[in-house]
Amino acid sequence: MLLTIPQVLTPDQVAHCRARLGTAAWGDGKVTAGYQSGKAKDNAQLPETDPVARELGALVLEALARNSTFFSAALPQRVYPPLFNRYGGGQSFGFHVDNAIRYDRSRGGAEPVRTDLSATLFLSAPEEYDGGELVIEDTYGMQRVKLQAGDMVLYPGTSLHQVTPVTRGERIASFFWIQSLLREDAQRRLMFELDLSIRRLTQDVPDHPALVQLTGVYHNLLRRWSDT
Repeated sequence: MLLTIPQVLTPDQVAHCRARLGTAAWGDGKVTAGYQSGKAKDNAQLPETDPVARELGALVLEALARNSTFFSAALPQRVYPPLFNRYGGGQSFGFHVDNAIRYDRSRGGAEPVRTDLSATLFLSAPEEYDGGELVIEDTYGMQRVKLQAGDMVLYPGTSLHQVTPVTRGERIASFFWIQSLLREDAQRRLMFELDLSIRRLTQDVPDHPALVQLTGVYHNLLRRWSDT
């Protein structure tokens, strides 16, 4: 499932992130790449231990915690601390698949996070740069994604994807991974659609007797499928 989630960050939050990142000490993006993807990766990235990265990562996590669409679609068990990257001057990231496991060292250890879902949160407006599309291969073919600042795209971590060369301006974004309670994309899609249907029925016919039954079906499926 490829899902666009609008306005994860407000315009004021985007402006704050851009101001803080404007004076940040960017490093080589290859630091977090595996061997194969490192050969295709050419961008700048904020080190995970950088105070600005940690500050803005916490801001993103707080926004996600308030976003019901993200929670419904991802059913998050763990979220890898958000990272930040920048593309400009022809930089790109060729086709690759994200590492299956990332190790979150932010809590003093090395907690493994299975990358069931990948997320890109755009911090640059599309008119600020040329190129820089996130191209994702899914069951419906190649999807080209270039969103408004503050919007986010969520897609399976198993997807082959790339960032095309940025030929004008700069593309700045946050990216991270989610370990879901459901590791199968098909199961997450069904649960998301069921949750949306329950919400719509609740709004349109709040006293409908099927609501209790449908809610029970949702939770019983989650109980059967969840990996905790």
